[in-house]
Amino acid sequence: MISALRLFRKPLRLTALLAAVTLMAACQSAGPVAGVGGRVETVQVAMLLPMSSQQGGDAVIARSLENAARLAVADLAGVPIEITVYDTAGLAATAANVAREAVAAGADVIVGPLRSDAAAAVGVAVAGTDIAVLSFSNNTEIAGGNVFVLGHTFANTAARVISYAAAQGRNRIVVAHAQNLAGEVARDAVLRSAQAANADVVSVVPYTFSQNGVIEAVPRIVAAVNDTGANALMMTADSAGALPFLAQLLPENGLDIGMVRMMGLTRWDTPPQTLELSGLQGGWFAVPDPQATADFNARYTAAFAGPPHLLGALGYDAIRAVGETAASTGRIGVADLTASTGFQGANGVFRLRSDGTNERAMAIAQVTQNQVAMIDPAPRRLGGLGF
Repeated sequence: MISALRLFRKPLRLTALLAAVTLMAACQSAGPVAGVGGRVETVQVAMLLPMSSQQGGDAVIARSLENAARLAVADLAGVPIEITVYDTAGLAATAANVAREAVAAGADVIVGPLRSDAAAAVGVAVAGTDIAVLSFSNNTEIAGGNVFVLGHTFANTAARVISYAAAQGRNRIVVAHAQNLAGEVARDAVLRSAQAANADVVSVVPYTFSQNGVIEAVPRIVAAVNDTGANALMMTADSAGALPFLAQLLPENGLDIGMVRMMGLTRWDTPPQTLELSGLQGGWFAVPDPQATADFNARYTAAFAGPPHLLGALGYDAIRAVGETAASTGRIGVADLTASTGFQGANGVFRLRSDGTNERAMAIAQVTQNQVAMIDPAPRRLGGLGF
């Protein structure tokens, strides 16, 4: 792993930046601050966003990410941060090109891009430098070296749900997952989390990612639960995929949800109608810290006259990680960013791991009478060994 322990470059290079960067969209300066040894330093952040992407919704996400990042700058009183926005157009090759431009122009850290292919390309483009890349992706396959993923991961959610379930005695688990990349990544996350929590995965039931595949799998899932004496069923599907079918068909085919705890790796409260599914009643899933999320949403709405996109919070988190690291160490290399025991993020406390992934404090929610009830709050700090 690249370890960058250098001091920031000389501050106040706005004139040079304006001359060198043709794709710059905006700049923001928070003013000088005393750095290591009393030096005055400004952190130069290159923010890579798909401002002109032709993919539907990208421009809205990009604007929310930028707004949230600027909100974080305002919250980090005394930490001087200057944001320069570069347009990736949603293309991996363009992202790599502007990343090289940003480094040449003196960027101290790269925030973004949005998707994993672009983030991987940026990681390669700047691999010979000491520049950390804080991407907004949740694809852990690209994490490592100088590339971080800030998105919510299956590994983090699985660790939270499984550890809580095991503590409640729900430690004999059947896993149902789709036979595709996302389903297999989710399955592996559950297997690792179960081992860490001393829980037993007593059966794994894959299914073809189709309506017929899900219907065909239902009796196999019920049989797996009954034959193994399982007391919990982990479903990796989301509400746009197999989850509604499973939630309806499993009880209809003999699964006793009063005896077997239904659990999920995805947000069951999005869309809210998912909470009305009878098979999910009493089930558990994880959500970001509700209080922190509500506070962030309120401050964002007040500042920008509208709510943030769901992914907007990641822009805030990236700048908090950069700013808090700079304030505590005077450096923002990869090793510095992973040394923290926790940053104050938009959705609660989080930290960056040395393998390029992240750990987030999450709450456990239960579906009760078609509503969400918080039954175990998000931790206010992250312990040395995680959840």
